[in-house]
Amino acid sequence: MEKKQIGIIGAGISGLLACKYMLSKGFDPVVFEARSGVGGVWVKTVETTKLQSPKSYYQFSDFPWPPSVTEDFPTQHQVFDYIQSYAQHFDLIKHIRFNTKVVGIEYDHYHPGLPNDELEMVRSRSLWNDNGQPFHGIGKWKVVVQDTLNNSTEVHQMDFVILSMGRFSDVPNIPEFPPKKGPKAFHGKVIHSMDYAAMDYQSAANFVKGKQVTVVGFQKYALDIAMECSAANGLENPCRVLYKSEHWNVPDYHPWGLPLGFLYFNRFSELLVHKPGQGFLLTLLATMLSPLRWGFSKFVESDIKKKHRLGKYGMVPRHSFLHEISSCLIATVPEKFYDKVEEGSIILKKSQSFSFCKEGILVCGADTKATTTPLKTDLVILATGYRGDKKLKDIFVSQTFQDFIAGSPTETLPLYREIIHPRIPQLAVIGFSESISNLYTSEIRCRWLAELLDGTFKLPSIKEMENDMAEWDRYMKRYSGKYYRRSCIGALHIWYNDQLCKDMGWNPKRKNGFFAELFEPYGPLDYVPVPSTSN
Repeated sequence: MEKKQIGIIGAGISGLLACKYMLSKGFDPVVFEARSGVGGVWVKTVETTKLQSPKSYYQFSDFPWPPSVTEDFPTQHQVFDYIQSYAQHFDLIKHIRFNTKVVGIEYDHYHPGLPNDELEMVRSRSLWNDNGQPFHGIGKWKVVVQDTLNNSTEVHQMDFVILSMGRFSDVPNIPEFPPKKGPKAFHGKVIHSMDYAAMDYQSAANFVKGKQVTVVGFQKYALDIAMECSAANGLENPCRVLYKSEHWNVPDYHPWGLPLGFLYFNRFSELLVHKPGQGFLLTLLATMLSPLRWGFSKFVESDIKKKHRLGKYGMVPRHSFLHEISSCLIATVPEKFYDKVEEGSIILKKSQSFSFCKEGILVCGADTKATTTPLKTDLVILATGYRGDKKLKDIFVSQTFQDFIAGSPTETLPLYREIIHPRIPQLAVIGFSESISNLYTSEIRCRWLAELLDGTFKLPSIKEMENDMAEWDRYMKRYSGKYYRRSCIGALHIWYNDQLCKDMGWNPKRKNGFFAELFEPYGPLDYVPVPSTSN
């Protein structure tokens, strides 16, 4: 029998994992990668960027970090080397077509006797792909690719497509501004953090040297760039960081000496949370234990406030740490960041919104009134994130599928198990939905998908899948508060992984003994693959 061909878009961690696990089931994967190498976002970052999660959470289950990497938070070069080594170890490179950009995908489904209208076809179904199984005899995906070296195009037909393009690259999120108050009104230069990261390290240092720099944002890239600007200019030209909200950015993963995993990454911690799909007893228990949940959050907050001296700088957030971790917004603060704030080489400025004028930027405070005196600056770097949703939507040629994948702007991205859209056939999305450690989560998702494609289990009805998605959306909104973001499982790894394990027929309980199962933190090594007897 001819092998089913699986098209995988992107050779970052999710694409490499998808390729590896598709091969393990005897499929023929083809990975399309626009760049000249593997690694995704880790190919090129800001010079000082480090891993945000401890490496024990950010590792492949069957490929440990080398002994030479001793730091808990490896550098960009160490992470990149680790990912490259994984691809080479499992001989994945030969399945990747580099310098090949996917410009669009289109589902070819026409068959005599069946609806030719795409919208009518998908709405008439009660099961994903008509039968709840991954392959349909009448449909294939046309994948249109462009060679980035010579601009030639090709069309490939695939039995199944996996979108693993990532959400933190390519399409920058640019704030909207009032008429005549955008970047064109400014005499200086405005770039996105993506442009800054694309420079070689020396060019980036020279670019900010001697300039009054304003960095907009307060997540990881904003903090890293601010530190680099501070190193280049010192007190002579302090770097201003313009932020909208304070955040519980962590100094480390050991609040008051206790590993954070014992507070948020074990089964006991998840008993304190109202989980999607849980029964009456677990709901009652989560309600009764809510004071302990509050205590855990305050325990971590007190550690962060002390280590970062947040009270001194007016940087104490109004929301809880639980909201922060449930929104996947946690960032690790660069070492000595607040020392730079103390000495004055980094200046923190809160603003609900801002606009441009000739001399610099005008900020709006909590009262929404703009200042009349501009903050003078030469260079503005927008560390305002990416439009991963637009990137995902635009890959589809069909307007119908674009609308389906986008869903409602007030709800999570409509993916069952954060992987499958119930109304888009023969397609999966890996790596869009966030977690505390995206590598850890992407791997078990790829294993789940490989088992689905291999026929180990079938998906439930579309209605059942949509009901499950709605329950997860309610959970995310409840625990993220005003920081609700689309597609984030937050601090609910184990409950989420349990659903995937049960689908695959695995035992979800991976520890030895009652107390270990309840209190020991879970991580990638708890899901180490069982070697096949055929190998």
